[in-house]
Amino acid sequence: MIRWMLLIFILLVLVNSATGIIQKIGLGRLPGDFNFRLLGRQFFVPFASAVLVTVLLFSLIKLVAWLL
Repeated sequence: MIRWMLLIFILLVLVNSATGIIQKIGLGRLPGDFNFRLLGRQFFVPFASAVLVTVLLFSLIKLVAWLL
């Protein structure tokens, strides 16, 4: 359980730190991606982009498994 929590925390930190790169390639502007400012800091929560990336990766893995 601790490992999963640590992994999720690290992934959230990486996604938050890569906000500029994510926005340059077009992710982060989908409906469902939230940018908000709280206590002088800007936060980026990419719900829709995460779903899109998950679906694409799942489809790619299924395609590779089907081809093998």
